[in-house]
Amino acid sequence: MIRQPIVAVLGHVDHGKTSLLDAIRGSTVNAMEPGQITQHIGASFIPIDVIKRFCGSLLEKLKIEINIPGLLFIDTPGHEAFTTLRRRGGSVADLAILVIDVNEGFQQQTDESLDYLKRFKTPFLVAATKIDLSPRWYPNKNECFMNSFNKQSVDAQEELEKRIYTVVAQLSQRGFESERFDRISDFKKQVAIVPTSARTGEGIPELLMMLAGLSQHFLEERLKLSKECRGTVLEVKDVTGLGKTIDAIIYDGTVKCGDYLIIGGREPTVTKIKALLRPRALKELRIEKKFESLKEVHAAAGIKISAPDLENVISGSPIICISDKSKVEGAKKSVQKEVEEVEFSREGEGVIARADTLGGLEALITILKNNEIPIKKADIGQITKQDIVELDSVKDELKKVILAFNVEALPDAEIMAKDHKIKIFKSNIIYHIIEDYKKWCSEKKEREQLEKLESIVRPCKFRILRGFVFRKRKPAVFGVEILAGVLRPDAPIQKEDGKDIGKIKQIEKEGKIIKEAKTGDKVAVSMEEPTIGRQINEGDILKSVITPASLTGLKEVWNKLHDDEKQLLKEWGLV
Repeated sequence: MIRQPIVAVLGHVDHGKTSLLDAIRGSTVNAMEPGQITQHIGASFIPIDVIKRFCGSLLEKLKIEINIPGLLFIDTPGHEAFTTLRRRGGSVADLAILVIDVNEGFQQQTDESLDYLKRFKTPFLVAATKIDLSPRWYPNKNECFMNSFNKQSVDAQEELEKRIYTVVAQLSQRGFESERFDRISDFKKQVAIVPTSARTGEGIPELLMMLAGLSQHFLEERLKLSKECRGTVLEVKDVTGLGKTIDAIIYDGTVKCGDYLIIGGREPTVTKIKALLRPRALKELRIEKKFESLKEVHAAAGIKISAPDLENVISGSPIICISDKSKVEGAKKSVQKEVEEVEFSREGEGVIARADTLGGLEALITILKNNEIPIKKADIGQITKQDIVELDSVKDELKKVILAFNVEALPDAEIMAKDHKIKIFKSNIIYHIIEDYKKWCSEKKEREQLEKLESIVRPCKFRILRGFVFRKRKPAVFGVEILAGVLRPDAPIQKEDGKDIGKIKQIEKEGKIIKEAKTGDKVAVSMEEPTIGRQINEGDILKSVITPASLTGLKEVWNKLHDDEKQLLKEWGLV
């Protein structure tokens, strides 16, 4: 038995993700969204007869026969389909639509979405939306794209082609070969771009046809149902008359009313299903209140499960449903292993990673590893005092950090973090956390380098100017020209033969005391130790003394040194 593929919709905010699904469903979900931005995860089943109604003439024309039961769409606010809806070894989504406004092209969240698709190796096609806003485009309501395109003026066709090939070029820059869907020669190698308009319905038939055709052709093995029922928790909700319920996506097998429900967590939850509730076809799980009660549900489906003892369940947890009581222990071990593969704690230096779901934590861990950021502990849930205690022993200031995706700190933990100078980075956008942390690390390193640069002796070579001896001793005050490097007060000085002669006491330029003198500067310096005419003479070339400790410090701030300083160190055989 073959199941319907699960399709995720990703893309930049306001590029029309929900509007696109709305055009397919013919429902009013989008009108209910604050600010036109999707706020919750939803799932909608589009039955095969709807797909055939949309694509009828196109299917006949191309002689395509569709055998899948339909398509299950997950409508996501960005990336939650991948952070919440995980399965072992990847994402629950079989296919994805990357929504790109054809008039705007790639934006920041488009790139973030593409990163998720690459990481989870999810096949995808591009819906190039809002073609009705392309210059000189004349809309043809609910037409196939090709029919509508052929009715346009040459100018309108050229304008749209220009926009589509901008997207082709942007995908190419990111390592993907792509083409307009009707020009593709190899669907295994090229990403299909389907021009669409949610407002007019143009291109929707081709979009559905491409999704159905691609999934049927390339995902047949993945879509075969196994005997074990598996799924992922979307949300935990209180429902009047039912108490705690879970919204879940079932991606494999069959679940029956009365089955044992095993859910992964710190401690696995084992309970019995009281009711299976599913929204009517073409309605979305997150807004539809009139559910139908079912005895059994085949994958793939978005369903509500009513059962006792769901208080400790969290979103993103893996679930297994079985009817045989003797298999419960095995199922518990299986879901727990899945959780433990993500959560961990280890000795040594590293940051603490926290997220609200198992998939969110897994995504955060992956990004941290890709950025070579060591992790001390990875856990689900709010930031606690225990996290602060564990980080207190970390010596590296850059690792005394908590990175929190979609979670807050408990009030007492937040106070304790401030007291112990432990930095918390939190956001509901995973990339912002990493970007903010890396920026903070970079700024902190920069500050540390500048502080180190202030405190160490810099390489310097200078000449005592003839006719500019203002005082011979106690202190000797004389004019110098900086030949190379940087001279600062307190720098120990020696002659070119290595004989030590004392320290620079003060530097003056044009009657003002200055902190440092650089190459080309002519300044007056004072020194307590030497006497002009004995230890040093007019015309002598002097240099700063670089001790092993100073050299170590200079190497640590090597990128901050001037080229002439680096050259001096090489001349002196120190590097």
